[in-house]
Amino acid sequence: MKIKDRILNIYTQFSPAERKVADYILDKPDDVIHYSITEFAKIVGVSETTVHRVIKKLDFEGYQTFKISLARELSGIEESLEKHDFIDEEIEILKRLKETLDIKNVEKAVNWIIAARRVLFFGVGLSGVVSEYASLKFALLGFSTFFSNDPHVQVIEAVNLSNKDVVISISHTGNIRDTVKSTQVAKDMGARTIAITTNPASELAKVAHLVLQSPPVKYETYEFLRENIGEIAVVDVLFKETFQKIYQDRKKHFENLEGVFKPKKF
Repeated sequence: MKIKDRILNIYTQFSPAERKVADYILDKPDDVIHYSITEFAKIVGVSETTVHRVIKKLDFEGYQTFKISLARELSGIEESLEKHDFIDEEIEILKRLKETLDIKNVEKAVNWIIAARRVLFFGVGLSGVVSEYASLKFALLGFSTFFSNDPHVQVIEAVNLSNKDVVISISHTGNIRDTVKSTQVAKDMGARTIAITTNPASELAKVAHLVLQSPPVKYETYEFLRENIGEIAVVDVLFKETFQKIYQDRKKHFENLEGVFKPKKF
């Protein structure tokens, strides 16, 4: 198993300090192979002991052995496209959601959404697709929603927000500069901000008032192969929890909505 896959398999078992080490290895593996353990610890901002603990948890005898294995993986040595049971992979991702998603944070997010004047969804790329999906789902519940995957439009909308609004920003890694910037602007204007990301120590998580952590997924050689099923699952949980809480008050709206959709079906 590749080092990055090993990290993701035990990611939720790491302490906050250990996650800093794991995140750096995931984000900048090409840099790690050039650092001594002292340099690596200093750059990440942890002790050498913390780095040693992560290496041990990844089943390496020492830091040097770890670096050699990482260098081989990066060079493509012994790399092959393994056959996977992709259905099982998707199921495992959803199982990990119970470990990462704090239901108390979900409840707080639901209350913010219900009280909001507007609910805006920010994201770019594949996370932008998830944001659009989320915007549509909450519009069905009768909320005034907005979505854009254009960072410039996001910022334009953000400067018009207040403490009556909620922004939900979605980013798998949590380190997409445009999404972080748009979220920061919204926060500066007084809006409540929620991040949906796998990385609770990411730049997006740092600027958000609340984090809903999606489950880490298998790290692919190619970025575009990485799934967003975890973020979609978080959106669905948030949607259903909100629906459950407002059902009695908005029952008439849902009945009307159902009536509108029926003629559209054959």
